[in-house]
Amino acid sequence: MTILAVCGLKKEARIAGGPGVIAVAGGGDARALSERLDALEGDIHGIISIGIAAGLSPLLKPGDVVIAERIVTARHSLLAEAPQKEEMAFELKPKKATTVEEQWRCDNGWRVAMAARIESAHQGIIAGSDAILDTADAKSTLFANSGGALAADMESHIAARFAAWRRVPLAALRVISDAADQSLPPAALTALNPDGTLALGRVLGSLLTKPWQLPALLRTGRGSGKAFRQLLRCRNLLGVGLSGPNL
Repeated sequence: MTILAVCGLKKEARIAGGPGVIAVAGGGDARALSERLDALEGDIHGIISIGIAAGLSPLLKPGDVVIAERIVTARHSLLAEAPQKEEMAFELKPKKATTVEEQWRCDNGWRVAMAARIESAHQGIIAGSDAILDTADAKSTLFANSGGALAADMESHIAARFAAWRRVPLAALRVISDAADQSLPPAALTALNPDGTLALGRVLGSLLTKPWQLPALLRTGRGSGKAFRQLLRCRNLLGVGLSGPNL
């Protein structure tokens, strides 16, 4: 049995990999990740997107675990309704309707098996995004447009497309690193190298030019640290093959 774990950072891949699991990290490059997956040979019996994620639901906090029932993609930008006659042109109102573009249902047996081992996990939709959600507004928009996705990351939709192409079971488990109401400071956008280590030079350079961001950066660091610890805990609980597809 070979399970493919699709991750963003090499640090996530080191945690996810193990007996029965081959982990691949995209490093934030969607095209490179897709190419790495397409080049894989040999039998793959299941694909799981696993790692840390941005929170979309206002009910979730850093360290909370999300197991996907579905993976979706949706547009980020707010859509505006045409103003009525009695409204001024500048009083555009955002549509409440969702704008889901793609969706994939996760394997039910695999999801149930993971939830049985991680009893505190939340279950719902995970959204795949091609861009970093660096503001609370961007998260709020994607939350509305995705039909209420609990979390978002940059790999789940790529893993889902690959699973559909290979016709193998799909799963996703993500740990919240930054809450829905949290905007990321500029330094956080370049704080991590692809292997998950701290890019200290870039962080210090950003702080020198924008010292006001230090409190937010410390908060972001605490959240990601908590998420990585929880991710390791989940990995240990899931065991060989990350609980799927055949226990």
